[in-house]
Amino acid sequence: MKRSILILFIIGFAILSTELLGKNITVVLDWTPNTNHTGLYVALSKGYFQAEGLEVEILQPSGGAADQIVASGRADFGVSYQENVIFARIEDVPIVSLAAIVQHNTSGFAALKSKKIKSPKDWAGKNYGGWGSPVERATLKTLIEQDGGDFKEINILTTGSADFFQTSRSSVDFAWVFAGWTNIEAKLKGFDLDFIPLRDYDSSLDYYTPVIITNEKMIKNDKEVVAKFMKAVRKGYEFTISDPLEAGEILLQHVPELDKALVLASSKFLSTRYQDDAPYWGRQKESVWLNYQNWLFDKGLIKNKIDINKAYTNKFLGK
Repeated sequence: MKRSILILFIIGFAILSTELLGKNITVVLDWTPNTNHTGLYVALSKGYFQAEGLEVEILQPSGGAADQIVASGRADFGVSYQENVIFARIEDVPIVSLAAIVQHNTSGFAALKSKKIKSPKDWAGKNYGGWGSPVERATLKTLIEQDGGDFKEINILTTGSADFFQTSRSSVDFAWVFAGWTNIEAKLKGFDLDFIPLRDYDSSLDYYTPVIITNEKMIKNDKEVVAKFMKAVRKGYEFTISDPLEAGEILLQHVPELDKALVLASSKFLSTRYQDDAPYWGRQKESVWLNYQNWLFDKGLIKNKIDINKAYTNKFLGK
């Protein structure tokens, strides 16, 4: 009798302990940890997830891209990009964007000043280093032709994730980078860059990059969990906006191998850009989704269009 009571007590305690610990949640990053992800680490360190009854683990991608991992249910949430969500949904991969981490596209094409690249037409005869993707080629073609140049005169090299500064001293003249990271790193290292922002040349290229994603199954079956997760994430990014230096220090606590000066400068740079001109952090506009989808379609990068309103939602941002 006493043994039965003891067993029941142990089982009951285990169940209670699980409830107290909260629901286990995984979120997979799009890349190695950087200041795009700071709000997630802030939410983890400040106890915002625990306050919502969630035990969250932040993972780096392995065995596939974040989109694939989230779509398959191997992670509950992830970090991706607007174009990836569109491509995925065209293939009936049911991922959904929950928030724009950065309100406007901060990426563009950078080159050392010694390369004398002031505008896209100066790419003629130059070497571009990238991934060799169709989107890259279409973007390069759009910008150089709008500037009066000829796309055929660009030499496209596949360099993948090679270090921008190393390749720029050898085979590469310009590359696609993010202003909030590479441009700041260049300044800290004493390199002068010329930078061509995408959004300055074509408003359709002012798309959301990066975004927080989940899959349709999570939204359908665990709507409350999605709401709690996003409430904590929103608080994490709102804190990062209000105190970028402390937020940067939090990121460094989790990823100490990052360069401190770069992280703090990048965090300060992005603090005014996470929300920017939006009424609240994370908001996504239908026009941004439509404009970029139309651009992809017009450039022949997609053969069909998706229902944009199924690709993103703002309803979990609590506004």
